[in-house]
Amino acid sequence: MSRALALAMLAVAMCACQDVERSQAESEVYRRVVTLAPNLTELVFAVGAGDAVVGVSAWSDYPPQALEITVVGDAFTVDQEQLALLQPDLLLVWESGTPEHAIDELRKSGYVVESIRTRGLDDVASALHRIGELTGRSAEAAKVAADYRQALDDLRDSQRGRSPIRVFYQVSAKPLYTVNNEHYVSELIELCGGENVFADLDELAPGVSVEAVVDRNPEVMLASTDAGDDAFDEWQRWPAVAANLYGNLFLLPADEIARASPRLVLAGGAMCLALQQGRFNRDAFSGH
Repeated sequence: MSRALALAMLAVAMCACQDVERSQAESEVYRRVVTLAPNLTELVFAVGAGDAVVGVSAWSDYPPQALEITVVGDAFTVDQEQLALLQPDLLLVWESGTPEHAIDELRKSGYVVESIRTRGLDDVASALHRIGELTGRSAEAAKVAADYRQALDDLRDSQRGRSPIRVFYQVSAKPLYTVNNEHYVSELIELCGGENVFADLDELAPGVSVEAVVDRNPEVMLASTDAGDDAFDEWQRWPAVAANLYGNLFLLPADEIARASPRLVLAGGAMCLALQQGRFNRDAFSGH
């Protein structure tokens, strides 16, 4: 599986909806933590508990210190032997990101497993608070969460009054997936004054047809940089699509847009700049 497709799948998986589980009493403090998704690694470091992390998932490369920590697998598979050697007292997993059978196996092995929800923008702040509680960093987590919320509010305020623009976000090209209005990417599109052309679909990360995209005629197409420079090559067969007419095909920083962490603020900033460029290109094409 390519890294780009794996990250796309992880980005979809991490947005599945369930209630956050409470594995231990609220007062429990854990000091040997394993994170089974890159964004969870970021969240633990963000609250100042990086020194408690003894194991991480593949692609946990931020902050740089995470690269020095033992890799125990990814969101889909776990090296049980390596895990046993690390003797963690807490495993953090994506809510429904790590397969249920893997979570069940970990619990049957006696590990404490905490599922963290990162479906929407607000979930990131909630996740920070929860991880702060689990690692004894509640005060630090509260500040980071407040700063994150304030940064999103500031970005939202800066985009007020922008003219609407239709946006298609391409999670992956083959198969072709996008997001509905409940996904944090769609929330960022809205925050930037855009309109997700597939906001109305029922599934969080639905598969769509090329014909459906053409029919909805987005004025901007977005994907992550992990998709590569050829991310939009297939769409050149449809020159009449507005995004092609206006030259509005933009790539966003992969790690920032694919990981639900405080860095979503940076992803949002990049997205807002892209949409503003998209409006400029649209107006120039139309002669306004």
